[in-house]
Amino acid sequence: MSRPVVIVFARIPRLGVGKRRLARVVGDRAALNFSRFALARLLRRLRRVRGAELVLAASPDHHARFPAPGFTRMGQGQGDLGARMQRAFKRFPRRRVVLVGSDIPDIEATDIRMAFHCLRGADAVFGPAHDGGYWLIGMAGRRPAAPFADVRWSSEHALADTLRNFSSRRSARLQVLNDIDDVKKIILN
Repeated sequence: MSRPVVIVFARIPRLGVGKRRLARVVGDRAALNFSRFALARLLRRLRRVRGAELVLAASPDHHARFPAPGFTRMGQGQGDLGARMQRAFKRFPRRRVVLVGSDIPDIEATDIRMAFHCLRGADAVFGPAHDGGYWLIGMAGRRPAAPFADVRWSSEHALADTLRNFSSRRSARLQVLNDIDDVKKIILN
């Protein structure tokens, strides 16, 4: 069996770009510092996942200077979140692939190992977020043609919309975690 793949989907931290809801409350510099800290911490934790290929899918494609020892790099390319994620999965067509966001403070290497374990018996695995989205999606080799069609991104419907595209597939779920979009979620963690 081929090595499984972990893809971290990240907007490379830059001043004034990304985490806009958070920046409106704490300021651009604090939002940048949070983004840098969260991404570096996640990459450190995921280096503990043994036996997997580690990939940092960066956005923007040309701005991939963020230090990521142990990770190969790829650009996310153009399009909405679904188009970019589908492109990343297509790079590894017959392998188990787990894709995570970069703003999940509670994720651990054990979560990734559990996702790969679930993919031994399921076609897909999801890590639901409290806000109706998801912090992780994993797929085995058997995938829907359009796994992210008609998903209302950045809404409380994102997980339900994606699950609809997997209705004829076996799927599993992991624990519910928070992703960090605004200061309220930081306070709650």
